[in-house]
Amino acid sequence: MAEKDENQELSRREIRRRRRKKTQIIAYVSVVVFAIACIAGIFFGVRSVIKVISDKRQEAELAKQLAEKQAAEKAEEENEAEQVTETEKYSEDALLNEVIDSVMSEMTLEDKVAGLFFITPEALTGVDKAVQAGEGTEKALAEYPVGGLIYFDKNIQSEEQFKEMIASTGPMAKYPLFFGVDEEGGKVARMAGSSALSIENVGAMGEIGASGDPAKAYDAGKTIGTYLSEYGINVDFAPVADLLTDPDNKTIGDRSFGTDAATVGQMSAQTAAGLQDAGVSACLKHFPGLGSTKVDTHNKLAESERTLEEMQSAEFLAFQPGIENGVDLVMVSHLAVPDVTGDSTPASLSGVMISDLLRGELGYEGVVITDALNMGAITENYSSSEAAVKAVEAGADMLLMPEDFKEAYDGLLEAVQNGTISEERINQSIKRIYKVKYRSVLSE
Repeated sequence: MAEKDENQELSRREIRRRRRKKTQIIAYVSVVVFAIACIAGIFFGVRSVIKVISDKRQEAELAKQLAEKQAAEKAEEENEAEQVTETEKYSEDALLNEVIDSVMSEMTLEDKVAGLFFITPEALTGVDKAVQAGEGTEKALAEYPVGGLIYFDKNIQSEEQFKEMIASTGPMAKYPLFFGVDEEGGKVARMAGSSALSIENVGAMGEIGASGDPAKAYDAGKTIGTYLSEYGINVDFAPVADLLTDPDNKTIGDRSFGTDAATVGQMSAQTAAGLQDAGVSACLKHFPGLGSTKVDTHNKLAESERTLEEMQSAEFLAFQPGIENGVDLVMVSHLAVPDVTGDSTPASLSGVMISDLLRGELGYEGVVITDALNMGAITENYSSSEAAVKAVEAGADMLLMPEDFKEAYDGLLEAVQNGTISEERINQSIKRIYKVKYRSVLSE
């Protein structure tokens, strides 16, 4: 009995042990399952986060690629636009050069030499006062196809008459003509100063310079250019870029924009821009500047004691902006500057002034024209023939109003024929002149 009880006790213990073990196993399994569930949750959560991050990175990469593509396309478009602009510019220049080469190939030496002269209609035809263009003008232009005609007060009788004279002259010429006037504004205004025309004078440039407003200078140029263009005038011997370094200078006076080089440079460049935007070629004058002398070159030779360094820091700065802006013409004065050129040769006949300084140092590539060669500064010291030859040798492209046109023409022609001046030198000037003439014709 005791043994039976003992066996029963053992059985009960075994049962309790097994239950505990089962409970432990269940607990362990629950823990493991829970742990697995947690790990799985974390795993899938991390994968979700990773997926989101990956998606964001892909979006960012796509956005970056799109931005790079757009930037590349924009750069390509800009490059193509630049290439088109350059191509158009090249095409325009190429067309212009082709036209000039074609015209020059048909020109005789005599025609080329005549094309360097800018004279009055009276010098061309031999009459005392030209107020109309008829058979005399046509015959004279056939014999001497000059480069340009300049008009003064005496040529103007009425609005209709003046327009008709210019309109009739153009078709008579073998080649395009320059029609020029001195129209600075203020006291030098051939058209606004004429009682035969109802044109309002824009006023003295000195007043505009004193205002300090470049826009006023541009507006003055645009106003002048607009009314000149209406009459058929395509060259204005303005603006004055002379720096007024001598306050007692009466010849220039308020024709100048003032005494400050930066102001004069800016104002003259803006006036020139206004003229040329109106379709009229501007002419900066009177290089290297007549503001340092009291002598009027109309009467006799004027000399200046200025040094090259002084001019580089003053007068040249007054011309530089207009040159950089592409002014069509620059007029060279009859001022002698011995400390710069080494002698008393007028600037208009000086290779140092024209070729070395104006073209070389200041980089001017346009048309260089002399001041009027019938002024006392020239006629007292040179014949018309000598002055014409020396001016071209010095680098001038156009010869304004020699005292005796036919003598000047014959002298220059002979100098080319005997080899004193090469025909290639004449061709250089003709090309510069016709670049201005045909550029305006082709742009119409």
